[in-house]
Amino acid sequence: MKHRLALAVAIALATATAPALAQTSTPASSAVNAQANPFFSESPLPLHYPQFDKIKDSDFAPAFDRGMADQKAEIEAIANNRAKPSFENTIIAMEMSGRILTRAATVFGNLVGADTNDTRDKLDAEYSPKFAAHRDAIYLNPKLFARVKALYDTRDKLGLDAEGVRLVERYYTDFVRAGANLSPEQQARLKAINAELASLGTQFSQNVLAEKNELAVVVDTREELAGLPDDQVAAAVEAAKARHLDGKYVLPLMNFSQQPQETYLTNRALRQKLQDASLSRNSRGNKYDNREIVSKVVKLRTERAQMLGYKDYASYALANETAKNPEAVNAMLGKLAPAAVANARKEAAEMQAIIDKEGGKFQLQSWDWAYYAEKVRQAKFNFDESQLKPYLELDNVQQNGVFYAAGKLYGLTFKERKDLPVYHDDVRVFDVFDKDGKQLAIFISDMYARSSKQGGAWMNSYVDQSALTGFVPVVANHLNIPKPPAGQPTLLTWDEVTTMFHEFGHALHGMFSNVKYPYFSGTNVPRDFVEYPSQVNEMWADWPEVLANYAKHYQTGAPMPKELLDKVLASSKFNQGFTTTEYLGAAMLDQRWHQLKSVNEVPNADGVMAFEAEALKKDGLDFAPVPPRYRTPYFSHIMGGYAAGYYAYIWSEVLDADSVEWMKQNGGLTRANGDHFRDTLLSRGGSKDALALFHDFTGRDPYIEPLLERRGLVEPSKADDTTPPSDADKGDQGKK
Repeated sequence: MKHRLALAVAIALATATAPALAQTSTPASSAVNAQANPFFSESPLPLHYPQFDKIKDSDFAPAFDRGMADQKAEIEAIANNRAKPSFENTIIAMEMSGRILTRAATVFGNLVGADTNDTRDKLDAEYSPKFAAHRDAIYLNPKLFARVKALYDTRDKLGLDAEGVRLVERYYTDFVRAGANLSPEQQARLKAINAELASLGTQFSQNVLAEKNELAVVVDTREELAGLPDDQVAAAVEAAKARHLDGKYVLPLMNFSQQPQETYLTNRALRQKLQDASLSRNSRGNKYDNREIVSKVVKLRTERAQMLGYKDYASYALANETAKNPEAVNAMLGKLAPAAVANARKEAAEMQAIIDKEGGKFQLQSWDWAYYAEKVRQAKFNFDESQLKPYLELDNVQQNGVFYAAGKLYGLTFKERKDLPVYHDDVRVFDVFDKDGKQLAIFISDMYARSSKQGGAWMNSYVDQSALTGFVPVVANHLNIPKPPAGQPTLLTWDEVTTMFHEFGHALHGMFSNVKYPYFSGTNVPRDFVEYPSQVNEMWADWPEVLANYAKHYQTGAPMPKELLDKVLASSKFNQGFTTTEYLGAAMLDQRWHQLKSVNEVPNADGVMAFEAEALKKDGLDFAPVPPRYRTPYFSHIMGGYAAGYYAYIWSEVLDADSVEWMKQNGGLTRANGDHFRDTLLSRGGSKDALALFHDFTGRDPYIEPLLERRGLVEPSKADDTTPPSDADKGDQGKK
């Protein structure tokens, strides 16, 4: 599964709501030296695009300090307003607060993920607890909460439209979930917990990046890399040069447990070395060991959730999602796990047969899986992934594939611009124009891996759309594609192609936002819904018309042969046992950690890995050749924005697979389908209940059959007919 990495590093919590981007009146001090710091005034660049050429690391701390001071004054003015609480003088006033802080925190958080350095890491560690305290000062302000509650209690009598009523309800819920109803003593403890969690989260993230870089595998000779494609060998040379290891080769680690080079390396010992390095990350007893952080974080989360009236942290986290409760998540994941593991064992048996036939005299291990899976693929479908790469050149995929599909579906056009500053030379910038020719957004494309960049793939927003502010989106996509030597083409794997389409689905969700209030803008939707539109966008990667437009040989321009394309499509369910099992291993592990009912149940640092092993065993996922996609000490998702929420990818995939079938049944790649998806769902952000938006799009409730068939978990004729409940269902069952 692909993911949009949670990068907020606590600073997104700095504002009272989702980023509020409107112009506000600020204390007199804010007018002084407005030009001294690029965050003190609105960016003069198009669509308020960040002034990366003027932003210095030394600008952040002053902007944070003044931004918090200004917002504190704004919040105090709202809380102490003698006028009767109104939607305008309370809710809208909060939406419009935090101007400087939002600008600075947004840019900083994005840069920490995409291009960090020692200075930014130190600032991150220093300010994370300060931002948590600032957030608490807002949500735990009793006068402010009294005003919000007064509006909540009379929300149906305020003359608001549906979006306005929902905004009042969301604010009230946020205050309650932040502890507004707790006693002063409890609030004091809650503040301490939040500050410590912010610091621990930052340290965890920095350790993951540092350990990933430190454990990159150094190889002495070209012979040891036998089987590795030439472009990856060249990338290994460049990676070695970057570490001043001329004459050697370096294989950097990717985010996941399994490493992509294992697909090709014939040297089994090197495959094992690479896999061992990956699986040992952040649990080796060195300064980057995260086991103690995990233990502390889970204990603190458990304590906080129970303080707020929930039986465990998962119950707290899921109450605000479409799943609603852990029982619904457990039921769905538990239903999928046995079939997934059974499929994985069948796949392993096929690989073991090849090993035995070749006289390997060893049992299949995790470092063998990708290598022998590729052999099975070749035997079954008579092709290997390397045959695809010459037809999958990065720029061609992006502009003639990703952008082309967006043009056919939504009428969008794209124009690269070189005049806007960027934070790294690898970054490209595009104006995005709507079907009527008006500018819709600015899109930032950051495709290459580097040591200063977090692993994985994600979308983020620099400027959120809002009718209240009049702002238009500036959004970015980030991937981690190995950069080839200068002058060489960037040839992609099929997984990297689908990842590019996936992340652009998030970008479309942000760019199409058409809401009034910043709180609801773009991808500000439940975590278990946010992946759904991006997963739908993956369907266009192999849509015949789209594929024919971009899958062309980078040297000759010849189209991908139909027989090769047919093999790609025929193998779409290949290795799904592995894919589903490794994902479920991580998703169910996340739930095990966050469904602990007592702080005393949380293991100390020395028991973290034993807890993980026991959790996998209990869920029937302790199949050694398929380790979880992320092991606990480097599972950044659940130490960040996906805590108790990693299930969201497959939960969203129920909606995705169902929507893909809807698209196919209604004509596929058409403007009518694109406009309908945009108007009913993509443009609505969080302004309406998520499952209600799905219903608006499809005209019915979702069902699970397409997902089960897609993942090869059942025969098409045996798909379960259980359907998730509609939005109107008030029971506790949730999705199956």
